[in-house]
Amino acid sequence: MKVVGRLLGLTIAALVFATEFGSAQAEETLTFRVQSTYDYKVQIAFFAQDSSHVWPGPGRAYSLDDSQTQSFPLACESGEKICYGAWVTGDGSLSWGVGPKNDRGCTTCCFVCGDGDMTPVLKLNE
Repeated sequence: MKVVGRLLGLTIAALVFATEFGSAQAEETLTFRVQSTYDYKVQIAFFAQDSSHVWPGPGRAYSLDDSQTQSFPLACESGEKICYGAWVTGDGSLSWGVGPKNDRGCTTCCFVCGDGDMTPVLKLNE
């Protein structure tokens, strides 16, 4: 009987923990595909809209140095909304998506992790 009571106690403790702290969300991969045909080098970063997560990291960016389509696989939480921000290297006055500071609105630059594993090719040009 002690074993049953102990198991019941552990089960209740696990349920309380899961309720209190929430269950872990499944990790997914969302691949952004981007092509820049702009005349100069462009930088790009990806911003989670419901958290402070930034790819490749805070204050960092990926470089788009040619007109080839590049792929950026991002490890993300299922349901996480991610937007891209791109800008001309060294000059944030010309930008696409949510921009270099994630402070611009856009209607076509965000995708939800888990709704598909790959974006259409996003074309950056003038």
